Amino acid sequence: MLMDPESAPFAIAFFLGMVLFLELGRRIGRRMHADTPERAPTGVGAVEGAVFALFGLLLAFTFSGAASRFDDRRHLIIDEANDIGTAWSYLDLLPVNEQGRLRDLFRAYTDARIATFEKLPDVAAAEAELARSIALQDEIWKQAIALCEAKKDTATTNLVLGALNEMNNITTSRTAATRIHPPPTIFGLLFAMGLCSALLAGFGMAANPKRSWLHILGFAAAIALCVYVIRDIEYPRLGLIRVTATDQVMKDLRASMK
Repeated sequence: MLMDPESAPFAIAFFLGMVLFLELGRRIGRRMHADTPERAPTGVGAVEGAVFALFGLLLAFTFSGAASRFDDRRHLIIDEANDIGTAWSYLDLLPVNEQGRLRDLFRAYTDARIATFEKLPDVAAAEAELARSIALQDEIWKQAIALCEAKKDTATTNLVLGALNEMNNITTSRTAATRIHPPPTIFGLLFAMGLCSALLAGFGMAANPKRSWLHILGFAAAIALCVYVIRDIEYPRLGLIRVTATDQVMKDLRASMK
C-alpha cells in the first residue's frame, strides 16, 4: 500500500520557495523601475491574471479530486462492513453444528481487515495483515463450499457464496483505493505554477519601496497551507486528516460477532 510521508516537508519547501520567488520578483521589478522610472511595463496585468487563474484552477481541480477520493475511501469502509455483515448473517443458513469453525474464521478475518489499515503507515506490517486476510478469505471460501455442498440446497449456496464473493471483491476495491493518487507530475506542476505566481506577485509589489512582510508571508502561507491540505486529504492514513472515524464501523461490526 502506497503512503506518502512527505506532505509537511513538501508544504514547507513550497512556502520557502514562494517567499524566495516573491522577493526575487520584487527585486526584478525594483531594478526595472530604477532603470526606466518613467515607463510602467504594459501588458503585465493580463499575464498575471492568466497565470493566477491557471494556478487557481489547478489548485481547485487538485483539491476536488483529493476530496472525492477521500469520500470514496470512507464509503468503501462502510461497504466492506455491510458486505462482511451480510455474509456473516447468511451463515445462519448453514447447518448449526458446522457453523462454529466458519464463524471463528470470520472473526479472525475481520480482525485482519481492521489491522491492515490500523498498521499504516507501517507498510510492511499492513502488507502482512493484508496477506493474512487474503489467506483467511481462501479458507472461508473452501469451508463455505464444503458446507453448501453438504446441505445440497441451491438457494442457500447462491446466497452464501454470492455474499462471500461480494466480501472478497470489496477487499480488492479498498486496496486499490489506497494506491490511487494523482501522478507526481501534477504536484510538480502545482509547485512550479505556485513559484511562477509568486514571482509575478513579487513583481507587482515592486512599486512599493518598502517590503510588506504581512502580504509576502500571508500569501506564501495561504498557498502552502492549501497544498498541504490537498496532500493530507490525498493520503488520509498518515496526516492530520484521516478516515479513522469511519473505521469505527468495522470495529462495531466485529464487536457484534458474538
